[in-house]
Amino acid sequence: MELTKLKEQLCEVCHMMWQQGWTAANDGNVSARAGDGVFLATPTGVSKGAMLPEMLVLVGADGKMLEENACGYRPSSELKMHMRCYEQREDVAAVVHAHPPTATAFACAERALDDYSLTEGVVSLGCVPLAPYATPSTNEVPDSITPLLASHDAVLLAHHGALTVGPDLMSAYYHMETVELWAKISLNARLLGGAVELPREKLDTLFYLRDNYYHLPGRHPGYEKEKERGGEK
Repeated sequence: MELTKLKEQLCEVCHMMWQQGWTAANDGNVSARAGDGVFLATPTGVSKGAMLPEMLVLVGADGKMLEENACGYRPSSELKMHMRCYEQREDVAAVVHAHPPTATAFACAERALDDYSLTEGVVSLGCVPLAPYATPSTNEVPDSITPLLASHDAVLLAHHGALTVGPDLMSAYYHMETVELWAKISLNARLLGGAVELPREKLDTLFYLRDNYYHLPGRHPGYEKEKERGGEK
């Protein structure tokens, strides 16, 4: 995508995150691949609801700025987490970090979204694991998510929020929408006595459909298991 259009789309994603109530004050950050070894990212100290294209920063694979920002902004200290995603996953072209309230409540309670009960969640994300607590802005954060990135496109960050990745900006954003909706449904199901998980044979069919019918990109724990066994039902 041409850089000007990518900047506009990234700002659009930021505005939608703010409208959804996933980011308060200057919380959250978004990034995207802008070329070979070049990345576009939100700066520190700006509300996602007020994000403008000229505020975005261009960084290299090491997370350092490639050019001075016209508005004088600098990259977020959380960019380390984003760069680890790109380093570990060549298929990832965008990363979203936010604090969607219900999903973050699960993260604060140190509870993963790991019941296979919602078909849309099963197909698109599989389970959403919980990364152990890590001090924000330090290398502890990227280190905490690294073991989970190989098989997951969404991760809860203990006492922190949520992280999603995707092959493009909108996919990464939609993954965050799915995480938050799944968290809301899971919470309500617990109020009704707990969600009822789908039986294994139904899950196998959903995993098979993901690969052979829906053709969804990204990583998925159930999908990986299906690949290992040759894609059989």
